[in-house]
Amino acid sequence: MSANGSPDIRYKKTLKFIEECISKDERILDIGTPNPFSEIMKKEGYNVQNTKGEDLDTQFKVVNDYDVDCYTSFEIFEHLLAPFNILNEIKKGKLVSSVPLNVWFAKSYWNKNEEWDRHYHEFEPRQYDWLLEKAGWTIKKKELHAAPDRLRLGIRPLLRYVVPSYYYVYAEKGLDDNQND
Repeated sequence: MSANGSPDIRYKKTLKFIEECISKDERILDIGTPNPFSEIMKKEGYNVQNTKGEDLDTQFKVVNDYDVDCYTSFEIFEHLLAPFNILNEIKKGKLVSSVPLNVWFAKSYWNKNEEWDRHYHEFEPRQYDWLLEKAGWTIKKKELHAAPDRLRLGIRPLLRYVVPSYYYVYAEKGLDDNQND
């Protein structure tokens, strides 16, 4: 992470959001392979394990192989053809996730060299809310965040400072009302 790069800023925002939603004694499955942010979570004292690189579109039941209290997913669901399957498969727990928003000034991300590194979805907040609700989740907290670009000149980098491009959500599923607060 560079001192002037967007990952630093985004990681700090994400960590702050997590701290408001998950305690450090809860067991977390971070959906996706180990990544720089899951390592930050571990360094901050969170009990985190990751999925192992399975194709989560076809092997979504893998979430049942873990005994956890919480699920995290940061910029993962946009890569799946059918994120509903994995969200629906989780029967109980907490979810802290973020997804990129569909912003009018930038095309969706599409890496031509890596099939897995493409955005099949970029969401509007209402679309992601509906996806979660349809899969049985109750949204408890949500925030929009801008994602400043590295120090660059131009209209798009300026817009990234003011237009939200990431959506953070904390949701619960299958927990009784006494556990919600």
